Amino acid sequence: MDHIKLENISKIYNASPKQAQSALDLLADGMDSTRVKAQTGYSVGLYDVNLAIKAGELHCIMGLSGSGKSTLIRHLNRLIDPTTGKIWVNTDMRNDKAANISKPAAADTHTSHSAINILDLDDKGLQQYRQHTVSMVFQHFGLMPHMTVLQNVAYGLRVRKMSVSERHEIARHWLAEVGLPNLESSYPDELSGGMQQRVGLARALATDNPILLMDEAFSALDPLIRGQLQDQLLELQARLHKTIAFITHDIDEAVKVGQRISILNGGRLVQTGTPNELRDNPADDYVAQFMSAKH
Repeated sequence: MDHIKLENISKIYNASPKQAQSALDLLADGMDSTRVKAQTGYSVGLYDVNLAIKAGELHCIMGLSGSGKSTLIRHLNRLIDPTTGKIWVNTDMRNDKAANISKPAAADTHTSHSAINILDLDDKGLQQYRQHTVSMVFQHFGLMPHMTVLQNVAYGLRVRKMSVSERHEIARHWLAEVGLPNLESSYPDELSGGMQQRVGLARALATDNPILLMDEAFSALDPLIRGQLQDQLLELQARLHKTIAFITHDIDEAVKVGQRISILNGGRLVQTGTPNELRDNPADDYVAQFMSAKH
């Protein structure tokens, strides 16, 4: 079952609706994003992306710098809204609090009856969606330096109706899960990069949200620590079955952790498939070059 479904998502930056449409028309005629930028002055983030991420899937999204992968993941928690398109999230896979997120008045007949178009959410609905449906792990950790490790992990639980002791109990559990059971009183600047990213992962998992967004989460780490965190993520995923959108520019990482991989180029989704499918039947030379770069 699809958990997340993007339909015809396009993003043109810093353009009015009329200006964006002129850029979209050029893209529809086959012009690439670089030439569109040169001709119109408007940057293309994404163009006509259709992508389904399955429930419980660890789905890697990759491409070169500027391909649109970070733009795509930021649409999933509406840090960015698209110029055109819809973003459906299946509400069957959510915790009890998220069930209070109101659905749009009408849904397209070709989507699940339990899916909501998150672009239709009002401010309150969006706040609930972010608190109870999606969590994010950032490339540069995103920890608050004035808070202890325990306080950082418990931070996302502050909106829940539970006592401080209950929040801290949950935080301690997830610190133990990521291998940091004895560092709760430490501060972020006392930790190595790998430890800080484990704290960030524990914070995201502590909310028990069904969707986890990871934007180049391991790319700032040295290869040894990066490999250890990849192994830990796979071990946790085998037990937790989260729906994970994992951004990376590293094909070795994508092949190691991804059940399926989507490859972007110039804001366009070129191909989605398993690592074997992409290697054996690449859609074009760009995909073939990516897959041949695997060590």
